[in-house]
Amino acid sequence: MKYKLALATALLSATIFAGAANAKTFVYCSEGSPEGFDPGMYTAGTTFDASAHPIYNRLLEFKPGTTQPEAGLAESWDISSDGTVYTFKLRPNVKFQTTEFFTPTRALNADDVIFSIGRQIDEKNAWNKYINGASWEYADGMGFPKLIKSIEKVDDLTVKMTLNRPEAPFLANLAMPFASILSKEYADSLDKDGKKEQLNQNPVGTGPFTFVAYQQDAIIRFKKNADYWGTAPKIDDLVFAITSDAAVRYQKLKAGECHLMPFPNAADVQSMKSDPNLQVLEQEGLNIAYLAYNTTQAPFDKPEVRIALNKAINKNAIVDAVFQGMATPATNPIPPTMWSYNNSVKDDTYDLEAAKKMLADAGVKDLSMKVWAMPVSRPYMLNARRAAEIIQDDFAKIGVKVEIISYEWAEYLQRSKAKDRDGAAMLGWTGDNGDPDNFLDTLLGCDAVGGNNRAQWCNKEFDELVKKAKVTSDMAERTKLYEQAQVVFKKEAPWATLDHSLAIVPMAKGVTGFTQSPLGDFTFETVDIAE
Repeated sequence: MKYKLALATALLSATIFAGAANAKTFVYCSEGSPEGFDPGMYTAGTTFDASAHPIYNRLLEFKPGTTQPEAGLAESWDISSDGTVYTFKLRPNVKFQTTEFFTPTRALNADDVIFSIGRQIDEKNAWNKYINGASWEYADGMGFPKLIKSIEKVDDLTVKMTLNRPEAPFLANLAMPFASILSKEYADSLDKDGKKEQLNQNPVGTGPFTFVAYQQDAIIRFKKNADYWGTAPKIDDLVFAITSDAAVRYQKLKAGECHLMPFPNAADVQSMKSDPNLQVLEQEGLNIAYLAYNTTQAPFDKPEVRIALNKAINKNAIVDAVFQGMATPATNPIPPTMWSYNNSVKDDTYDLEAAKKMLADAGVKDLSMKVWAMPVSRPYMLNARRAAEIIQDDFAKIGVKVEIISYEWAEYLQRSKAKDRDGAAMLGWTGDNGDPDNFLDTLLGCDAVGGNNRAQWCNKEFDELVKKAKVTSDMAERTKLYEQAQVVFKKEAPWATLDHSLAIVPMAKGVTGFTQSPLGDFTFETVDIAE
């Protein structure tokens, strides 16, 4: 371990030194390692920041700083009057990146779009299971295999997608990281060489930065894509210095070893704001932290047991200890800043005596359980271990014994979605497209069981409400349906909703051009550093 850290430090120092002498280098102290570099297979923001955003593009992109989709690789599109046929016109002459391991011979075309989306929705596709354990958690959780009837090539620069039903958030969904467009030509070359797994290790896209190298848990290096179709990045080299400890990230930021960091410890924010060499951005986070009970396992299969446990959690203590007040206790599974938030829903009151009685009435005694705590800082939960310790103490007061467990981040994400997982897993979510569907159906719908639905909760009443909202174009009607779904959620309590946090981004004073995203993304194609 000491050797790995020393090597990482040496590599980083060498990178910064080289950048200072020959090029403009931007160093981002990221909070964790990516699970891989094929965005379609993952859901974690850490992975998207290292893959989808620097390397790839999508048919549509979110306008910086907003949740509004705009033209990306598709320069225009038409939608049929019944809302089921989408025809996309692709930009001409968009080049894929040239790397040490691949040189493209053609520009982006319809084949790349069909390859990138088609493999995620067709189990018979040769690339559907191209590596062990491959799964398309986002596409499956959002019901894409059932939604998309066909994807057809009209001509080289025209793609037609036909849906089995209207889907109100479909365009926004296509702007999300999982819908990134990869090179079919590159995939075909890997297949020919018997190296299909390299698609997830040595990525090729059309994005602003080209992948150079990755050292596990230490450093990722990118360089400016000289052939980028959009506005060229202002920096020449981009470095992700993987630094899991928030305090160490802060020290590196102060020492000038990185230019920007995510997810600071709440206790450090005030000193950051007082430092003349730093600047701090903040905004309301479009997020939720939660504790997902496995509702298929006794006694968590009983709503009254889940509600009893929720009544024992002191959310204010978590907000104070973990966020120093820079968060609010959560009631609903969507944040208050999102349209359709149901203000009439009341939270479970913190009441230890009522919790004890509810457990006794449900026939539960001497309960022992596991609480899973994330090993990384996330915007919605800066210190999961500390929050788990508070929950552990709270549950002990009602006679419930808690064992706190954790795993390395990629393993944590994989294990926590298992249908036979024990206990309650702490996780969270930052909205990926600004639509309530991205929370309510993606995290709690029946299609997401075994994937993003870590509670393994399939409730017919709830599912029918959110599925109906998907196919409704009228905003008022969608709002009404989502408000009703939140009532069902609270009555059934598959989660303990914990908090909604502020999103804080500290950076060096000389950094310009960074736009804080309401979706929690960290993107660097527009950043610059003062000379």
